[in-house]
Amino acid sequence: MTLEEQITGNLKTAFTPSMLNVINESHLHAGHAGDDGTGESHWRVEIASDAFEGQSRIAKHRAIHAALGPEVMGRIHALSLQIK
Repeated sequence: MTLEEQITGNLKTAFTPSMLNVINESHLHAGHAGDDGTGESHWRVEIASDAFEGQSRIAKHRAIHAALGPEVMGRIHALSLQIK
């Protein structure tokens, strides 16, 4: 299973999103700090879910980090989140 599949699966399971885009932006950071050469170090997630209703921005970010879990988060250098 690829990292993209893990991210997508974890987020779908946790939040049943109405919209989810998982975008690998690692190629934009090749050779920069945090680029581990795997091509899977920098990610952008765009997600919309009713599960985030009433939560603060920080709570939403924490929920996503928790849903991804330490295994996935340990493989990511940078994660950009757009939460609706």
